[in-house]
Amino acid sequence: MARRVFFSFEYDHDVWRANVVRNSWVTQGKEAAGFIDKAEFEKIKKGGDTAIKRWIDAQLFGTSVTVVLVGSHTCSSTWVEYEIDKSKSRGNGLLGINISQIEDQNEQRSWCCGQIPTGYPFYHWYQDKGYKNMGDWIEKAARAVGR
Repeated sequence: MARRVFFSFEYDHDVWRANVVRNSWVTQGKEAAGFIDKAEFEKIKKGGDTAIKRWIDAQLFGTSVTVVLVGSHTCSSTWVEYEIDKSKSRGNGLLGINISQIEDQNEQRSWCCGQIPTGYPFYHWYQDKGYKNMGDWIEKAARAVGR
């Protein structure tokens, strides 16, 4: 079954790494939500917290699973926390993926702030062969919540 998936991540530090994951999903013919370019992101931010929440809520619409891409600053992100809470209230399946070892545009790796979302499956992009297995992880998360 084709899934529309919301990808949650801390934009400022992990957008490059998140795009690696997103692009692997899209190249497999799947639909991704939760991505925005820098110019549009800055425009939405100027609208304040209400505008950001409205954008997140719209992106979550029609999704069945939320994938939290975890890097060094994810655990302290107010917006990632909001996205997880909204995903839970929507009944989305949840899982986390450690993306800290994906190199950024400067060929730098990061560190992982923790295993979030806590209590849900958590994978490592490289160690657990994310490119090959992410579809299965997403299906398991969807089935776990009856979707």
